[in-house]
Amino acid sequence: MTEARRQGQATIEDVARAAGVSRAAVSKVLRNAYGVSPAMRDRVTTAIEELNYRPRVAARAMRGASFTIGFELPDFANPFFTRLLAGASAALRDTRYQLIIAPAEPDAEEQEGYRALEALVDRQVDGVVAVSPLVSQEWLERLAAHTPVVMLGRHDRSARYDSVVGDDTAGAGSVMRHLIDLGHERIAHLTRPEYVTVPGSGTPHALRLEAYLDCMAEAGLGDNVRVARCQEGEGRAYAAAAELLADGEPPTAIFAAHDELAIGALRAVAESGHDISVAGYDNILLAGYPRISLTTVEQSGEQMGERAVEMLLQRIGGRTEAVHEVITPELVARESTREAKARRGRLRLAPAAVPWRR
Repeated sequence: MTEARRQGQATIEDVARAAGVSRAAVSKVLRNAYGVSPAMRDRVTTAIEELNYRPRVAARAMRGASFTIGFELPDFANPFFTRLLAGASAALRDTRYQLIIAPAEPDAEEQEGYRALEALVDRQVDGVVAVSPLVSQEWLERLAAHTPVVMLGRHDRSARYDSVVGDDTAGAGSVMRHLIDLGHERIAHLTRPEYVTVPGSGTPHALRLEAYLDCMAEAGLGDNVRVARCQEGEGRAYAAAAELLADGEPPTAIFAAHDELAIGALRAVAESGHDISVAGYDNILLAGYPRISLTTVEQSGEQMGERAVEMLLQRIGGRTEAVHEVITPELVARESTREAKARRGRLRLAPAAVPWRR
């Protein structure tokens, strides 16, 4: 065992020598940069493990803290992310840290989140908070090996990075119980494209879809399942909902996977002249406006953003054990959901697992 390994003080030059590569090559592997061959990554990773190299600590010792925190978002248009940012900013109010915000490429499927996260690391931020449900866990764990990371909305439980999530299964279940208790049988679900809702992936939209399907089956409404999909954006949601409503037997209720989609569905319903209930998820500010009055799920966006930054600052301060927190959602029933006209009297599900309010 070398002296550097015994004391846990190996440098990036030690790693480069042990792996037989340049210092720049080690840096590329540590940053998870594009263009690194599997063979080079394996050599460098083996050297890091053999030398007990702690790249984040070593790098910070060399360059000092930048007092910046990267915040990656998949979509600036979704108002829920504004709530996350408000909470994050509140957590930094009495610190020296500033946020650097990076948007992911919209509708990028396989690349969604990767480039934005890499760009933040290239800016030498001290840590990253990210909303990247499609980035692989393996890639995130490599990132977290040298940069403190807190993920928002990811239900995987990594030992290398922290996470803050809402209980999406309970939240979606509360919406479905609410609609079914109002007598709705033809309930459609408006959600994101299939690559966002892959079964078993644990993304928030996958879990909300699974809860919808489970509740429909539990209520004996499996034959009435209808899933409509669209990319992000109120306009796209409007088009998808309008197509649903053009059917000869339209749904009596629509459960949208988040509020921006629900707003688009409300516009389509208003233009159609049908009496159709609409529910969303996230409780954005617009949802509470009197002329909108959207039934939705409150999952405390400000609290999630604030807690994520608090956890990241703990990571930057030296905490190494992973922390995974789950926020309990709350159903907020408003005027956008009403009793179905042809109510089936005994159609009910088990009581909701989350609280709700009017």
